Amino acid sequence: MTYRFLFRRRVEFADTDVAGIMHFSNFFRFMEVAEHAFYRSLGFSVHPFKHGAEGDGPHVGWPRVQASADFRLPLHFEEEVEIELLVEELRSKSVKYFFQFWKDPDSSEHRALAASGRFTVVCVSFDAETRRMKAVAIPDEWREKLGVAPEGSIPA
Repeated sequence: MTYRFLFRRRVEFADTDVAGIMHFSNFFRFMEVAEHAFYRSLGFSVHPFKHGAEGDGPHVGWPRVQASADFRLPLHFEEEVEIELLVEELRSKSVKYFFQFWKDPDSSEHRALAASGRFTVVCVSFDAETRRMKAVAIPDEWREKLGVAPEGSIPA
């Protein structure tokens, strides 16, 4: 069962403000990209269904019901950042993720925490008839692959 995922990304020019520092809103985009890459690493997609389409596996989506971030150090244009995703909590219909953004990820001397954040996502199905989402239990195919990070691995 997987509870940790690492994802690397470079800060692009479009991610920055006039000072060349990553704009705070893009930390949320980076967290979402890391989350989607995590799902793909497990063999899933964040959006495996199109309204009314049929296919293999459970047709569920994962909208956010909570998102937060804390910022410590700036990330600059062209810096590579490592985004660490940890599964903080797994409930019957929701998952809570904790993210850490690591500057200089390959340097034991300079590696530093730039930001951290959290998402709470709810497992939903889409009813093609009513065109609404409804919270549902996390499918067994997902639950079998998700684990919760060991106690102490997520800062309080």
